Amino acid sequence: MTSADLALPAQDERTMPAVVLRDLDQRPLDQALTELHALTERHGYLVVVCSPATPEPVVRRLHTLRALLESDRIALFRPELPPLGMAVLARQLRQLASCDLSPGVIASAGRLLTHYIHAGAVLGSVAKLDRVPVGLKAHAKSWVPGSQFAVVAHPEPQLVRVAPGATLKGPEFGTWMVVAKGQLQSDWLGGLAEEWTAHALRETPLPAESPRWWGTGRLIEFCSHLADLSVLYQLVTSVRQSSCHWCGLDVIGDRCVFCSATPPVHEPHAPRALERRTPA
Repeated sequence: MTSADLALPAQDERTMPAVVLRDLDQRPLDQALTELHALTERHGYLVVVCSPATPEPVVRRLHTLRALLESDRIALFRPELPPLGMAVLARQLRQLASCDLSPGVIASAGRLLTHYIHAGAVLGSVAKLDRVPVGLKAHAKSWVPGSQFAVVAHPEPQLVRVAPGATLKGPEFGTWMVVAKGQLQSDWLGGLAEEWTAHALRETPLPAESPRWWGTGRLIEFCSHLADLSVLYQLVTSVRQSSCHWCGLDVIGDRCVFCSATPPVHEPHAPRALERRTPA
């Protein structure tokens, strides 16, 4: 992780602890390089998860460190999820790290598990929201004092004004919901958790990157997700595995997260022309 507040508490006793790469863009390059090299040697492979809201200097430093180490054992994973959703996904990967799965499968499992994460927020204003399409009416209503909006950014964009009867399309499977409160008060999420049939509702501190991602500090971020390790393991192992043709790691999906190689596309052979024969 690139930020300590993205390292959620362990879901169970088997969840692996997170490693936080602090202040990468502020520390001397050789110091950060030594730390990353030591982590790679200790663990064998690293999956570095960072949010799309992570400052660009930090992202550039990560790419620089990986290039200097000339290592395909470091995967930089940056899916399009809000910060709280990113933190939940990182914890799921930490859960899977305790299982008998290869590094390539664990890393590529992140792309699979994003499809089962429903991430959104209740916002006091959508005036600066650029992650989800916002209509002119919503922009105008965001200036009305007391207005609140419920937004889902993933897996598909949704936006409604918070009002009696307002709802959002949610997961069609059992999930847990985690909530992070910013500078906003709202009881609406309790009803949404019931409507989405969440097994439990847990609170966590708001990630520091969330106000930048959502365009306001007046928000309550939420994320509905799969929490049971046995379900996560069954989901990942049910997908066909293949070997990366470049680095040889076992992966799932169409791209190796470590070396970024995609399977070669084999063009079908042209049909063989029939030989002309002279009738006997």
